[in-house]
Amino acid sequence: MDTMENDLEQSRESDVPKYAAATRPPVLPGYTNQNFSWKLSANEKLNTETEFSKLTKEFHDSFMSDQMSMEEGEQRVFINIAGLRFETHLKTLSEFPDTLLGDPQKRIHYFDSMRNEYFFDRNRPSFDGILYYYQSGGKIRRPANVPIDVFADEIIFYELGNDAMDQFRDDEGFLKDPEIPLPSNDYYKQFWLLFEYPESSTAARGMALVSVLVIIISILIFCLETLPEFREEREFHIYKGTGNNTDSMGQLSTFTDPFFMVETTCIAWFSFELTVRFVVCPSTSEFFQNIMNIIDIVSIIPYFVTLVTELIKQTEPYGQQNMSLAILRIVRLVRVFRIFKLSRHSKGLQILGQTLKASMRELGLLIFFLFIGVILFSSAAYFAEVDEPQSPFISIPEGFWWAVVTMTTVGYGDMCPITLGGKVVGTLCAIAGVLTIALPVPVIVSNFNYFYHRETENEERQHLPVDMEKISLSNLIRAGSSSSLKKNNGTCMSDKNGKT
Repeated sequence: MDTMENDLEQSRESDVPKYAAATRPPVLPGYTNQNFSWKLSANEKLNTETEFSKLTKEFHDSFMSDQMSMEEGEQRVFINIAGLRFETHLKTLSEFPDTLLGDPQKRIHYFDSMRNEYFFDRNRPSFDGILYYYQSGGKIRRPANVPIDVFADEIIFYELGNDAMDQFRDDEGFLKDPEIPLPSNDYYKQFWLLFEYPESSTAARGMALVSVLVIIISILIFCLETLPEFREEREFHIYKGTGNNTDSMGQLSTFTDPFFMVETTCIAWFSFELTVRFVVCPSTSEFFQNIMNIIDIVSIIPYFVTLVTELIKQTEPYGQQNMSLAILRIVRLVRVFRIFKLSRHSKGLQILGQTLKASMRELGLLIFFLFIGVILFSSAAYFAEVDEPQSPFISIPEGFWWAVVTMTTVGYGDMCPITLGGKVVGTLCAIAGVLTIALPVPVIVSNFNYFYHRETENEERQHLPVDMEKISLSNLIRAGSSSSLKKNNGTCMSDKNGKT
């Protein structure tokens, strides 16, 4: 029995592989195969737990790195513009948090969770310039194949802000709206807007209407007092030779004249308006540099000169009275400039003034060419008519008037050449005058059209404030784009047919 058991044990040991025997721990006395199998499974379990802990740590490290990269904005964002897909980083959009794409709360309304992208039913070529705005750090560039108005609508829709719109307008050559200087004092500001800007309020429009009526009345008085039955000159000659009472009657007729009283009332209003605007103006130096204020000052000076002349008329001899009367006539002529006060309240006159100011170079060339033509053709006409005793061209200066009238195609006929040579010179003078005047005129007309259309656009824009216009247009476009997806808070909604 013992021999058989020893042979069986040797055969079992021979059946075990060498590597298993080398790795298997030695069998201690008192331990069975069952104890050995338990100890082996425990070692395998320990190895498994070690591998699992390593995997868990790697996953945790990978997750943390992904989370850190997401916090840094490295993840990609997909934007679909009417079927054309764009791709960028989140940090690129986050640099402008006030815009539509930079604000997560704003752009979530356009998120398509099925496709994991933002969808906008907008102009595709324009988005190249919009995306370049984010990538370049705030530089706006309009693509060459996109119209100006279309790209302006895209800037408003994506809410790039006023700075981007101003940059776009500067790049496209649009003029900036001039900044309106206002007084720092609140009360001064109210009076300044009341008298200077009629479009600021209803009361300002009323003040402008009163001012226009006073200007019209003053101009009518200026014209009506020149009628023969109202002329002061005739009344003065009537009383001139009647003795010492003449002066008192003449002075009395001046201050009691209805035209003078109405003129005094108009001047009182003009003086009050000018004084108030001078007191509340934001800058005194700029106030006197404004051409409209200079016209206001010049328009009221003749009245005070007339008043002083009438007061000192009694103390002067008749010769000096005649001299003062001549000066008075010249001063009264300055009153005609009062008509330019209407340009403060007339957009048409303002456009005309802006056109002439912008066309000064062309007007200067026109006058220069006209001056050369007058010298040239008056000299030619004089030498062509010098041998004719009945010719009106007795000298070159005498021919200046004929050359001006002929070149401007007026043709009064008070002077005309008689000889054949003089008529040839007159023909050439007329043709040269037409060409001289016709060449600069298109430039002046183009300037007038530019200022006219710009003023028309400004009037249309005044009916709706700029901020309200941008907000309403943005909301309208956004509603149209989001309704095409039927989304709500970033999730796709199903319609009645069950389609998403």
